Amino acid sequence: MKLKRYLIPALVLLIGVGFVIVGISDGEAGSVLRKAVAICMECIGIGEFH
Repeated sequence: MKLKRYLIPALVLLIGVGFVIVGISDGEAGSVLRKAVAICMECIGIGEFH
């Protein structure tokens, strides 16, 4: 009974971790960081970040 309760969340977690690993290996972490910095710089009013 308890195994079924935790099976779906465990599978979803493993799939999510897999997607994170694929994204990091493709170099997407740097792209996401650059976009986040640009958005934050615009939000606090410093201006456009290149």
